Amino acid sequence: MIHQEFRLSGSGGQGLILAGIILAEAALYDGKNVVQSQSYGPEARGGASKAEVIISDSIINYPKVDKCDVLLALTESACNKYINSLKEGGTLIIDDSIANKPNRKDIKIYSVPILDTATNKLGKPMVANIVALGSIYELTNVVSKESLEKAVLNRVPRGTEDLNKKALEEGFNLIKN
Repeated sequence: MIHQEFRLSGSGGQGLILAGIILAEAALYDGKNVVQSQSYGPEARGGASKAEVIISDSIINYPKVDKCDVLLALTESACNKYINSLKEGGTLIIDDSIANKPNRKDIKIYSVPILDTATNKLGKPMVANIVALGSIYELTNVVSKESLEKAVLNRVPRGTEDLNKKALEEGFNLIKN
């Protein structure tokens, strides 16, 4: 039985709200129960941002993430802010640009070049959220690959489908390799 809670965190402008919506939509395509919520600071760009997604095979009785199974942190401040909300045995996915890695022995930590891949390999920093979704998929398999790709293509701006498909593939490869 699946019941997984995700917190995607970083700064405004990194597309994490959209990433949360895409992950939730993929779960709906797979016939799962989903709750998705979001919050961000008053700044348009650069302020704190988080999206939360709960995916379950059964009824979701409480719509907020308390202790998450998976925490994605694209900035050091987001990591510091939310690290204590990651449950024991959970998975932390941090961008490899984060200098001060958390010192928790009770979680799995994956330091992944998400921002670098989007910026330098794909040439578009704005697809970091899609690269991150590919990495989340490879680590959790919480949704099907087909549903995730369908949700990405349904939500990204028209004309950017090929770029976003490539970003998703790069995210898969970051974990596979």
